[in-house]
Amino acid sequence: MLDVVVVGAGPNGLTAAVELARRGLSVEVFEAAEAVGGGARTEELTLPGFRHDPCSAVHPLGAGSPAFTGMPLARHGLRWLHPGLPMAHPFPDGTAAVLARGVGETALSLGPRDAGAYRRLVAPFHGRWETVATDFLRPAWAGLPADPVLYARFGLSAAQPAALLTRRFRDPKARAMFAGLAAHGIGPLTGVGTGGMALLFALAAHAGGWPVPRGGAQAVADALASYLREEGGTVHTCFEVKRLDDLPPARAYVFDTSPTALARIAGLGGAYRRFRYGPSVFKIDYALAGPVPWTSEQARRAGTVHVGPTYGEIDAALGAALGGRDPEVPFLITAQPSLIDPTRAPEGKHTFWVYGHVPHGWEGDATEVIERQIERFAPGFRDLVLARATAGPPELAARNANYVGGDINTGSTAGLRLVIRPRLARVPYATARPTVFLCSSATPPGPGVHGMCGRHAARAVWRWLCRG
Repeated sequence: MLDVVVVGAGPNGLTAAVELARRGLSVEVFEAAEAVGGGARTEELTLPGFRHDPCSAVHPLGAGSPAFTGMPLARHGLRWLHPGLPMAHPFPDGTAAVLARGVGETALSLGPRDAGAYRRLVAPFHGRWETVATDFLRPAWAGLPADPVLYARFGLSAAQPAALLTRRFRDPKARAMFAGLAAHGIGPLTGVGTGGMALLFALAAHAGGWPVPRGGAQAVADALASYLREEGGTVHTCFEVKRLDDLPPARAYVFDTSPTALARIAGLGGAYRRFRYGPSVFKIDYALAGPVPWTSEQARRAGTVHVGPTYGEIDAALGAALGGRDPEVPFLITAQPSLIDPTRAPEGKHTFWVYGHVPHGWEGDATEVIERQIERFAPGFRDLVLARATAGPPELAARNANYVGGDINTGSTAGLRLVIRPRLARVPYATARPTVFLCSSATPPGPGVHGMCGRHAARAVWRWLCRG
């Protein structure tokens, strides 16, 4: 009998497996796809030689994740590459607000009336990333924080909706930039904790940047799998699990899946019947003949570019997706990894990654509205397109079973669901079956390639096995 079987080889499943294997447990991972990765994959989606990331591409929380920094992933091939600017938020006049590695450069880009407000907002936490990440990338009730005073101070800002937090800024640039950061959660800007999400992304940029892995997001999963094998674990691919009986006997089972898939496989009936999935995205991967011709000089140097010039436009785009309406003027999150990673495209060519928000399960085609929005800030963009690969909610769900209805967050972040997921419980990773656990991004601290859901789930499994 094995100690632990993990179902799903995404970053969280692999992290959970590593955490348990290096405690001396026998661990095997079973993955339905041909390769490990889940939301961290890299494939040639358009033309030969153009390597695209079907889901995650830039990893603000990955480089500084307490789960990853405690592993020798560099020895297993993971190398982080940093663009000139982590993120740029361009405006129609050719200027841009930027999220730079330095607080000063970021503050200056917001204009004289908001530079001081930004400095005051981040100053208490700047240089304290390790403590902030450890205390907030976990369930809110998981014991005493490492620094209770810092925790309380950060919590006062983090609990605020982005709609409230942005009121401390006087001009449109700062409000738009913070709205764009909060929009990564794909929830309403009036939602509890959305201000904290924006602040956490800003602090991550100042602490460790918004890097991309050399070779693509697949490098994160490959490094985790390699380290797992070094620790004695085993990975099986092309193995679809339909019932718990499909798996070898084990003392514990850990699922890097959606809650509904877990309930179906483990025979938990309606255990997660109240769990709600959120809006989706429409994603396009481009093979380009040259770099994106942004009118903003800062955008031409940034690894990530947010496209949506005002708070109101971003709020309206999110409102349409949440309300089930077709996108008209989408807010776009874009990435241009080939600016700093020559392995991603043939010499002189580039890859480009973009998505806009759409309703859950939406079956339309947002290509036209997305490209029209890009052209507002990068005239001539369409002339550079060599090929494109589009994926709406049905295609995203087909690529990754965790993305139910195309929800790349594996669960709604509206209301308190950003904090309480998948349901209110003292140990959110445990289930009604004592030997079965959940470790996907449906659990705290939620979406992102950071491995922290897997790390906390592994610790819950370890405690349970020790008690047994």
